[in-house]
Amino acid sequence: MFIYNVTIKVKEEIAANWLTWLQEEHIPEVLQTDCFTDATILRLLEIDDTEGPTYAIQYKALSKAAYNLYIEKHAAHLRQKSFDKWGDAFIAFRSFMEVVN
Repeated sequence: MFIYNVTIKVKEEIAANWLTWLQEEHIPEVLQTDCFTDATILRLLEIDDTEGPTYAIQYKALSKAAYNLYIEKHAAHLRQKSFDKWGDAFIAFRSFMEVVN
């Protein structure tokens, strides 16, 4: 199992609408690519939230090939849709991990 983790800091003024969009539009679109089996949204705690909350979205992939397919065929388009909708009101950091146990 592999995890594609996207950590996102969202400006406070869009946080509620962004979270709804994430749950109702973005994650379903990512999952419709069939590259991931499911997704989990986590909110980071014990960090400075004065400018807005920080979330980690973890997408589970059965293989590195499935992740690679997502990056090659879908990621750029879906990232651009995010920027088109929210502009610079968020920043994202991405990582790819292998589940060890």
